Amino acid sequence: MTVAGVPAAGAVLRLRGRELGPDRPVVMAVVNRTTDSFYAAARYDEAGADAAVARAAEEGADLVDLGGVRAGRGPRVEAQEEIARVVPLVERVRARHPELLVSVDTWRSSVARAAAQAGADLVNDTWAGHDPELVAVAAEHGLGVVCSHTGGARPRTDPFRVTYPADPQRVADPLDGVVDDVVATLAAAARRAVDLGIDPASVLVDPTHDFGKTTWHSLHLVRRTQALVALGHPVLMALSRKDFVGESLDLPPEERLEGTLAATAVAAWLGARVFRTHDVRATRRALDMVATIRADRPPATAVRGLA
Repeated sequence: MTVAGVPAAGAVLRLRGRELGPDRPVVMAVVNRTTDSFYAAARYDEAGADAAVARAAEEGADLVDLGGVRAGRGPRVEAQEEIARVVPLVERVRARHPELLVSVDTWRSSVARAAAQAGADLVNDTWAGHDPELVAVAAEHGLGVVCSHTGGARPRTDPFRVTYPADPQRVADPLDGVVDDVVATLAAAARRAVDLGIDPASVLVDPTHDFGKTTWHSLHLVRRTQALVALGHPVLMALSRKDFVGESLDLPPEERLEGTLAATAVAAWLGARVFRTHDVRATRRALDMVATIRADRPPATAVRGLA
């Protein structure tokens, strides 16, 4: 259904033959097998990770994103240790929660291959093809892939005085330089994935807020979500409790839920499809409400004034 004045719906997501369309915004639950994640509540040991997956499924997640290495700076984690943290969890999720789609957050092709053999459905490459073989592994095993943007930053590094110059002859807003760079990078990465045989509906594009970006850049990418939707692939937004939210409101990670949900609602209204989150229940409800306002889904019940 199309409603005048409502931005176009984003592309459907399809993984392993399962399709999630506009009436079902996709919630990707974060489950980290790490001891040093930036958000303390998301640090799980083996038993804690199992419980977190079960809770995410109960609260309405469609997809769980399993990670074994903190994205930011921290102690070095070798590939074999990452595999040991993540792959047994993939196997348990596949066996215990067959209704859940499984993503693995890694930039290493060796980890992706092991996860694929364990039953993963998606590789979330948060470091923008740093390992050029990773997307080929996804294609070989029939997995989807997340194409991300880091502005050339190396894994587990933080941005410092990064800039994205805009063409003053073509754009009105200087911040559109970051939009141009993100769109060009994601278009090229998505094209390579499709050329390798991955279904376009299984190729997600992620502007990757905070990675290789200032807070101003990340905020601008939220307000320009439609430029990403126009690429024609499902757009992933990993906004949950990130620094750009914290710096906007001057709040620590523990107090960033409301800010995250506000950014989530804006991006969802503008057509983003998949949302990576530490807070599944709240995100599910916020996204379903936005989808209902957009007329992508009907109200769960509508009797007021009729009965």
